[in-house]
Amino acid sequence: MTIEGLNEELAGAVRSSLSLQHYVGREVTAAQVRRLFKNAEQEAKTALEPYGYYNVMVTSHLQPKEKGLNAVLQIAPGEPVRVTASQVRVEGEAAELRPVDRAVRNFRPAKGEPLNHGVYEQSKEAVESSLLNEGFLRNKAITHRVEVSRRENSASIDLLWESGPRMKFGQVHFSDSQFSPEFLERFIPWEEGDYYSPEEVLALQQRLVEADYFANVSVQPDLEHADGVNVPINVGLTKAKRSVYTAGVYLSTDTGFGARVGLQRRWLNRQGHKLQFDIDEAQRRSAVSLGYSIPLPGPNSRSFNFGVSHRDEDTDTSTSRNDRIVANETRRWRGFARTLGGVYLAGTYKIGGEDRYSRLLYAEGSLSKKEANDLFFPRRGYSLGFGLRFAPEIAISDTSFSQVTVDAKMIRTIGRRQRLLMRTSLGAMIVDDFDQLPPDLRFFAGGDLSIRGFDYQALGSTNAAGEVIGGTYLTIGSIEYERFFVEKWGGAIFLDGGDAFRATDFNLNLGAGIGVRWRSPVGMVRVDLAKPVKSDLAHSFRVHFSLGPDL
Repeated sequence: MTIEGLNEELAGAVRSSLSLQHYVGREVTAAQVRRLFKNAEQEAKTALEPYGYYNVMVTSHLQPKEKGLNAVLQIAPGEPVRVTASQVRVEGEAAELRPVDRAVRNFRPAKGEPLNHGVYEQSKEAVESSLLNEGFLRNKAITHRVEVSRRENSASIDLLWESGPRMKFGQVHFSDSQFSPEFLERFIPWEEGDYYSPEEVLALQQRLVEADYFANVSVQPDLEHADGVNVPINVGLTKAKRSVYTAGVYLSTDTGFGARVGLQRRWLNRQGHKLQFDIDEAQRRSAVSLGYSIPLPGPNSRSFNFGVSHRDEDTDTSTSRNDRIVANETRRWRGFARTLGGVYLAGTYKIGGEDRYSRLLYAEGSLSKKEANDLFFPRRGYSLGFGLRFAPEIAISDTSFSQVTVDAKMIRTIGRRQRLLMRTSLGAMIVDDFDQLPPDLRFFAGGDLSIRGFDYQALGSTNAAGEVIGGTYLTIGSIEYERFFVEKWGGAIFLDGGDAFRATDFNLNLGAGIGVRWRSPVGMVRVDLAKPVKSDLAHSFRVHFSLGPDL
């Protein structure tokens, strides 16, 4: 099929509307082609009307080819119909509200513009959405008329809405659940009597879903039983499974083969308290942790969290065994997830050939934020993390220190199946006695999620014997290009660089390589082959394996 005289967009619209198109690639007789071809000119004209072309001229003929016939359509769309008169109005209380007034003033097509039906429908929907978003659930379209004059190549638009009364939130009715209505009411983001807002209704649903107490959540306005302007809200809740057991195996070149098992109690009592227990056992790391959370539903989604953990770790540069006690408060704050609290850390470690024992009590705060168009395979998104730790000079701590960290990642699509991934990690600290600082709080570089081409935590300042002891500063940057050749499989090239260092002994270490990517059912699997291209260390290839989200 050949279509001449139109741009790509209009030609595509005509082609998709032709009956002949549905038979492309199928076996049809010449008689069938001629029968379908009879309607082609009218179908082409009808297909162009939504774009404003009402005076279209079409000539067509069937052209013999090696196998069968080829339909040729020569189309002259002419000048589009233009809007010569437009009246878009909202009467009633809503007319004075800025969002509604803005939707009316921005209505398109405006006078002098082509009558594009798609643009018209989008503008009409924008006005109706503004009315609903401002609580006018009983608005009515009084006048809805578009008149087209083919002879004059003109169109007039006449639209009128009656806004009706502005509705307000009435009582909220919760279905039976494991919690009392008094507890559930703390999730409601509005006060009874506030103006109705679909965004607030959605916010309530999201809060209940994120609480992780329910398998299904439905929040619906009940207009049928509205008392005047007060709209009751019905919330349907289905209890989730109370206990969640998890188990899995993993492989990471940083920690080796490992297995995790966990138990989560989504709620322990009618106040919604939560419990989490995890065991992580790998070749180079062993950890067990117990966490207790007290949620405080409300505008900021607060919770108080308490935890204890034990961790053994053996890396190329250090071994450590420590116990940790944590108490903090988490909440939403200005678009971030904010954590403020305290940590007590005590344990033994060996680094730089020396065995030590350290205990520290320090304050800890963090801010984190993540946005992505797809949580499992983002084509556009970013994550930000800021951390601050401070240990004062007190008897219970073996040293004082202040530490700040910044982590950032960004993903951008640069083609249909291509992504650019960038990340950076920065850190700095002031410490009174560096030797009393356990490996957990020192800066190291190298490994799967740091600078590839180097062993895990292999980069850092060294002591007099040349053994890595970590640094007080951290600078890491990475850029990676991915291309997926099929839906699930792709490749990558990357360059990582940076160092963990003290004072002025920064040495730029660069690692580069190639990788394979697999979008598995459990997350992105990455296998990378990397080699140092600039470093004082011996250069050798290293395989990196990791599994997890991109952000």
